[in-house]
Parts: sequence; C-alpha cells; structure tokens
Amino acid sequence: MSDAYTKAGVDIDAGERLVDAISPLARATARKGADAALGGFGGVFDLKAAGFSDPLLVSGTDGVGTKLKIAFETGVHATIGVDLVAMCVNDVLAQGAEPLFFLDYFATGKLEEGVAAEVVKGVAEGCLQAGCALIGGETAEMPGMYPVGEYDLAGFCVGAVERRDLMPREVKAGDVLIAVPSSGPHSNGYSLIRKIVADAGLSYDAAAPFDPDATLGAALLTPTRIYVKALLDLLKDEDVRGFAHITGGGLTDNVPRIFTDRLCARYDDAALRLPPVFAWLKDAGGLSQEEMRRTFNCGVGGVLAVRKSGVNRILDALESKGETPRIIGDVVEA
Repeated sequence: MSDAYTKAGVDIDAGERLVDAISPLARATARKGADAALGGFGGVFDLKAAGFSDPLLVSGTDGVGTKLKIAFETGVHATIGVDLVAMCVNDVLAQGAEPLFFLDYFATGKLEEGVAAEVVKGVAEGCLQAGCALIGGETAEMPGMYPVGEYDLAGFCVGAVERRDLMPREVKAGDVLIAVPSSGPHSNGYSLIRKIVADAGLSYDAAAPFDPDATLGAALLTPTRIYVKALLDLLKDEDVRGFAHITGGGLTDNVPRIFTDRLCARYDDAALRLPPVFAWLKDAGGLSQEEMRRTFNCGVGGVLAVRKSGVNRILDALESKGETPRIIGDVVEA
C-alpha cells in the first residue's frame, strides 16, 4: 500500500486505532433508544423505545472555546470533554428536554492518539453524567490547519421533550429567581481569564491565588457542571416556569431569554456573592460589577424562574438532589 497520504501528514491507521480505543467508551453510554455502537455512517436513535409519545426534538451545538488553550499548556486533557458535553446538554435542558444522544467533532493537525483518547474519555464521562448516548463523531486530521499539540472540539446534542412540557412556560412578574451553583467559570470568559493570568505574570503550574490547595491550571480546568439529573424531572413541575443556562453573556444576557421584553430580572446583590475564583478575577482584572455579570457566570450555573407559591417546595426538592440553591432575585415589570 502506498504511504503517500501518511507522508502528506494523515495517518489513516492511527485514526482506525483511535476508533478501536474509544468504542468501549461509547458502548458504556448506551441507553434506551440507542446501542451507542460506533462505525456506521450515521447514528440511529429510536424515540419510541425511549418512551416518548408526543415528542418535540431539541438540538444544541457548542464548543469549549479558549479553555482549550489551558489544556494545551498544562497537558491536562481528561476533563475538557466533560465541558463539551455540558455546554450542549445544559442548553437542551433549558427547553425542558432530556438529552438523548451526542456526537463530537475532534480536529487536529497531527493526531496524537493518547490525547484524543483522553478527550473522548471525557466526552463519554459527560454523556454518562447527562444520561445520553455517545452514538457517533468525527476525528479530522488536517496537517497545517492547527499548531502542533493543539486541537479543536465541537459537540452536537439532540434531546426530546413531550410537547406539554416544553420550556419556558409563561414567566410573570413576581416569579422568584433561584440559582443553582456553578463549579467555576465553566467554559466561558476564558479569553479574558487568560489575559488576566498573563498580565499577573502567573504560570498555570503555580498555586492558584484563590485556592492554595490547587494549581492555577487545575483550578481553571474544573469541568462545567451538568445539571440534567438534578433538574430534568423538576422542570416538569408547574411551579417552575423557566430555566436559564448561564453561559456567554452571563447573568445579564441569559436570564432575559426565558421571558418577554416586558419583564426584567431584579437581582439581590447580597445574594450574588462572588466565589473566590471570581473575586480574584474581578480584583486582578480591575473589572466592574457590570463586566463581571456580562462575562462570567459569577458562581451561578443556572437560574430557575419559580412561582412564589412553590418556592419553598422547589428549594427543598433541589436540596434533596444534592444542590445548594439560593434565591438571587425576582422578575419585575420592565
């Protein structure tokens, strides 16, 4: 066989070895409706087998952004796949939908099988956390497109929701805003984070200024939380009117997406206390409160809009799921 393609920089055999290595990871994510086997031209999912009667499909796609740069610099690739899944499934969840299946796209200049396998291992872990099947993906080796040692990721998720359970429902003035915590910056604002780190002259293997028990790189690579198992059933409750996944645009831009422009969010500043990582970013970057809330999640990974009459019950339900919810404001007339 000619090795011309290999000389051009593409190793087909390496790609096949990678598929063999990650196939058991995909099989481990199998669920009703999907056997999660790799190798076909397309992934198949059976909605009837998954138990839906009148479903609407909800799809989402996202990446991890420049958080990848910290993975490249530290050589830590094991959790970046969790971030990829989280950014997609949490968006699908915001419509009340159950994530059903996931596909990933991994592109690099030169395929490093160990690195790619670590990334996909994280993707599989994210799918297990979300209860969705990893049913396919694509690995693209493109010499000259990416610097040595770097790659890019994209993810694609499809979920389903019974028509009667589609979110958001009608949010009204007087509804209460309940926050569920983030694990850190999640996967947003990292271009600014990396600039703040560079301007401070810090290295990623140094102790984190906000957490002396962790290196800065490890702290900033804390994976994005996946809220599916904690919130999916709760979103069917009639007192829960909407769920906002807090991503790029932060609290300022994401919460208004669940209600009309006749309404706005009124926050309790005291309730929005900044966790240590965000307090450090604010001080080190000289950022205003407005910049913080429009760039970062500020410790809030998601916001539920809840009828006032059901607040205590929903708080109790969240706590029973292991969450630490808190009221951060309410909805008022704009």
